[in-house]
Amino acid sequence: MPTSRPSSGQRLADRLGLGRRELRAWAMYDWANSAFYTTIITAVFPAFFGEYAAKGLAPIDATARFGLATTIAVTIVAIMSPILGGIADQRAMKKSLLALFLIIGVAATLMMGTIGEGQWRYALVLFIVGNIGVASTLVFYDSLLPHIASPGELDRVSTAGYAIGFIGGGLLLLVNLAWILSPATFGIPGTVAAIKLSLVSVGIWWLVFSIPLFRFVREPAMSRTDRSALNLRATMLGTWHTFQRLRGNRNAFLLLIAFLLYNDGIQTIIRMSSIYGQEIGINRNAQIAAFVMVQFVGVPCSFLFGAAAGRIGAKPALFVAIAVYAVISVLGYFLMTEWQFFALAFLVGTVQGGSQALSRSLFARMIPKEQSSECFGFFAVFEKFAGIAGPAVFTASISLFQSSRAAVLSVLVFFVLGAIVLTRVDVAAGEAQAATGAAPL
Repeated sequence: MPTSRPSSGQRLADRLGLGRRELRAWAMYDWANSAFYTTIITAVFPAFFGEYAAKGLAPIDATARFGLATTIAVTIVAIMSPILGGIADQRAMKKSLLALFLIIGVAATLMMGTIGEGQWRYALVLFIVGNIGVASTLVFYDSLLPHIASPGELDRVSTAGYAIGFIGGGLLLLVNLAWILSPATFGIPGTVAAIKLSLVSVGIWWLVFSIPLFRFVREPAMSRTDRSALNLRATMLGTWHTFQRLRGNRNAFLLLIAFLLYNDGIQTIIRMSSIYGQEIGINRNAQIAAFVMVQFVGVPCSFLFGAAAGRIGAKPALFVAIAVYAVISVLGYFLMTEWQFFALAFLVGTVQGGSQALSRSLFARMIPKEQSSECFGFFAVFEKFAGIAGPAVFTASISLFQSSRAAVLSVLVFFVLGAIVLTRVDVAAGEAQAATGAAPL
């Protein structure tokens, strides 16, 4: 009996890596949580904190407290992630724990609308809790990837998720900026009210667009034969043993080291670009416009990296992304004008999603499915601690050379070292080791 031909829309979805409903539902969580990163972490909340919530504090004190809050949140997530991952694998609780931290993060985000002028302590508590919530959900979200995608689909599905995230985060950010720039147009009483509404909108957006994942992505079966009651001490001991065995999985562990290095460079560029741009005279509105551009440039480029990985392999495609970042760090040294700032932002947009997505999919193919949450817990540790050494080197370079331009150039070392370590990763051997259980995790 002849089968019906797939529609053009279905064929396009297949090519993009979103051919099945569960894949589209999984990718929609990137759409959901990216709003937190664009509006809360990057574009709106930091300025709101400095100008409103921290009113009465000296600017330098406000910046220091905000930086400390970020460090606290990152450290808590880094410590908890492997343990939470072990619990999720042991008791088949990936979606349950994702839901728990989703509720925690959404609640903190919604409460940001109640922040009053000068309430910097309250604002930072909500910011820390929100960060812990969103970052913790990603441990379980990422760990679902090898369960819903075949090895041949991993790269395209992972890059599709990042592309969808760029769209979702970018769209809500555009709406938020419209509210903030012209509140009267939308019947909003003023700028502060528009900012608070923007923060609340992130929580609603995040919650609503998470629903498809819970409806259409199945919870993977319990991976371990031990079905006894959950024992936290045993889980922590098992987590330590997993790390020891992960070190024995040479290629997966080398990838983590490479990721730590080149992602440190990526995070430094992301975190320091605003300060550097302000120093050389790029006005705030231009910087926001450049950030929005990064979001939408990232959409097609993330899909392109997924397609490129299918043709040349994920590892070579990742080398391309690292090389572009290296060029960005060199060109940043010569940055002088606004159009050059936009040009560099465009380059960042071309590789930001691809570099992160391919790192995720490469790691996913070199770990056993049955311990995906635990392994991605360690992936989260390396991901969170990336961004510590880079800013430190950046700051030290400013002190040593009395020049921010030299500091920008110093970031190049992270891309060079990361690429060198990445050359030592044998993807095929890593895949075979994960599949056969040789030196199992």
